Amino acid sequence: MIKRTLYLGYYFKQMKWDLLKIFLDYTSELTGKSKSRLFLASIKSVYKYNISILEYFQFEFYSKTSIEREKWAGTGYMYEYQLIMNPKHARVILDDKRQFFKSYQKYVVHTVAGLKELKDSKETVKKLLGNPSGKVVFKSSDGKCGAGVKVEKAKDFDGKFIITFMSDNEYDLVEEFIIQHPDLNSLSPSGVNTVRIFTQLDENNEVVILGCCQRISVNSSIDNMAAGNLAAYIDGQTGKITGAGVYSDITKKEETIHPITGVNIVGFQVPFWSETLIMVKEAAKLHPQNRSIGWDIVITEKGPGFIEGNHDWCKLLWQLPAKKGMKATLNSFLNK
Repeated sequence: MIKRTLYLGYYFKQMKWDLLKIFLDYTSELTGKSKSRLFLASIKSVYKYNISILEYFQFEFYSKTSIEREKWAGTGYMYEYQLIMNPKHARVILDDKRQFFKSYQKYVVHTVAGLKELKDSKETVKKLLGNPSGKVVFKSSDGKCGAGVKVEKAKDFDGKFIITFMSDNEYDLVEEFIIQHPDLNSLSPSGVNTVRIFTQLDENNEVVILGCCQRISVNSSIDNMAAGNLAAYIDGQTGKITGAGVYSDITKKEETIHPITGVNIVGFQVPFWSETLIMVKEAAKLHPQNRSIGWDIVITEKGPGFIEGNHDWCKLLWQLPAKKGMKATLNSFLNK
């Protein structure tokens, strides 16, 4: 009870109040229940199901039975699960993007540099600013969900100005903008559309694929669901998208066809799928102190590469495209 009360305080502190109002208006009209009743139900669900307030709406608990609700893994549950699977002392190689790129360098297909590397190596600066895309991406090494990411033209920088720009704007990481595979560019050219694969090491340190999905940008330079984009379920065996793209905003309808490009989402074949699975399964065993990771993967003309690995991978991105709660899957690993 005390722990979940602390969680409730955190949810209030982090709350997107405008979004909550939209969800309350929408579900009140949909169900005929008062907004106060729905809000109270969301608070009760924080305690009973260990989810956040917004997840009550995103998981559609307002139309589910208690048995169905028990199947969903929410923020509180995931926080506790990931603390066990990815202990704080071990997760630093995932939390800090600079350490991530060093730890998994074998699987990185684009140029990445921190401030120190830029200051120490003119060759790195030259390679970065001369990359084929003509663009560079500035990030914070501990950034989450695409927050604070800035894309700029490489020609606007030289060796001195890029360092000054990063220092002045508190960026400590810069990457070349990746040119994605033509098939993915046809699907959505506004941003780099990454694949997310969730892995878990079992009791024998063998890799289990928990799920796969395709992020799909919608008139956005980043592809995160939190930024208003789509995500669609990928069949782990074939690499084909088998379900409609969904939003985390419950007021938006799912999409079987991309709303801007008109390309079919359902049936889309993710390129280099077998190579992607091989890469992820190898990487998941490389540092087994982190047992459950959400991998962000870019697919280029030459094959797949990592963007980042997440110790606190997103329960929405995992479950919403699959259209089902999958907490029992994680419970099975806790039990073992």
